[in-house]
Amino acid sequence: THRARRRRRGATIRAMNSFKAKGVVITGAASGIGEALARNLAAQGARLLLADVDTGRLDAVVAELRAGGADCLAQPCDVADVAAVQALADTALQAWGGADVLINNAGVGLVAPVHSLDLADAHWLMNINFWGVVHGSRAFTPQLQARPGSVIVNISSIFAMVSMPTQSIYNASKAAVRGFSDALREELRASGVRVLCVHPGGIQTRIAQQARLGDISAVADTPQALHAQFDQAARTTAPHAALAIVQALQSGRTRLLIGADAKLGDLLYRLWPTRAAPWLSALARRMRQRQAGA
Repeated sequence: THRARRRRRGATIRAMNSFKAKGVVITGAASGIGEALARNLAAQGARLLLADVDTGRLDAVVAELRAGGADCLAQPCDVADVAAVQALADTALQAWGGADVLINNAGVGLVAPVHSLDLADAHWLMNINFWGVVHGSRAFTPQLQARPGSVIVNISSIFAMVSMPTQSIYNASKAAVRGFSDALREELRASGVRVLCVHPGGIQTRIAQQARLGDISAVADTPQALHAQFDQAARTTAPHAALAIVQALQSGRTRLLIGADAKLGDLLYRLWPTRAAPWLSALARRMRQRQAGA
């Protein structure tokens, strides 16, 4: 079996069958996949430490979960700030003796062609999407190594495999998360810490509305049209994505594609790596033309 083959290779991968009383840290937990994960895991009895830069939304989520009986802590945290992430790890250590699961979920978007993008925006995105994952992994690894069966979950994207125009920096950040996760998994294998890398397709979250925009004329006429395109393409709900991640944690997986679009993009990339991006870009252009003609 696949599990037996993993054992023969010397892997110490464990499934997490129950989340009851497990300490789970989630970044970007005030909305989207992070919020949906918090709700799902709270219902299963996990102890939660939720982090986000949007303190208003974060406090509202935590208050609602606590009202339902959840053991839930909130901590404002900008994952681009290494000291803030270390403070988050210190809180988990003080509250529980260490986290069992770290979910590096915080992420942002940027739409702009390479030739005219604002480099400050590019650094902003990379500091959150990539360096936030690095900061979290480094800060939490010592305590995770002391917790049998612990897991780091890094949220990448199907755009780690299939790149799209005006998404170059986002594509790069998610490809970096994939490469970082693959190396980290091998570094931690002997310690028993599992690394799960997640590649969602279009998920119904606020990321498009909150993205920084440069020149979007190649993909949409207005920001409103761009948001409408995203809404049309994003077929997977955040609760569905959260459920898939929880099931992957329970089954001991190390790689997860979420959504039919992600699975199709991954298949195209595997079969025709040089053609996948042009095909999907052409498909996006046709969708935009049909939308404009409607």
